[in-house]
Amino acid sequence: MTVRAGDALPPLRVPITRTLIVAGALASRDYQDVHHDAEAAEEKGSPDIFMNILTTNGLVGRYITDHFGPRARLRKVAIRLGAPNYPGDEMVLRGEVTSVADGMAEVAVTGANGIGNHVTGTVTVQLPVADARVERVGPVEGHR
Repeated sequence: MTVRAGDALPPLRVPITRTLIVAGALASRDYQDVHHDAEAAEEKGSPDIFMNILTTNGLVGRYITDHFGPRARLRKVAIRLGAPNYPGDEMVLRGEVTSVADGMAEVAVTGANGIGNHVTGTVTVQLPVADARVERVGPVEGHR
């Protein structure tokens, strides 16, 4: 894959469901009630539950590795949250390669929903090398 500054990544549309919000919070061990209890979220001034930053971070990582492939490695993810992701909305992730050097690409990422930008930031990704060796996963024979 040839990667150049200015390349646009295809958009990724993510339906924001109640299940995604709650499952993401549980998977990341974020038990704040605003991520699973609508009444508690309303008592704290939110119209509904909303997505946590760790779920957003995971979605941004997925977006990058879906594009660059399973051998790409995330080296830095620097994101900032803006408009909350509420159930029933959709977030559209978009990215643009801003620089490429020494086998690394920097990608500017935004994720917008119906209210505005939910996430903005940059991701540095180590690009896969065509002749890279496959790393062994699991125990090495003869070692315990």
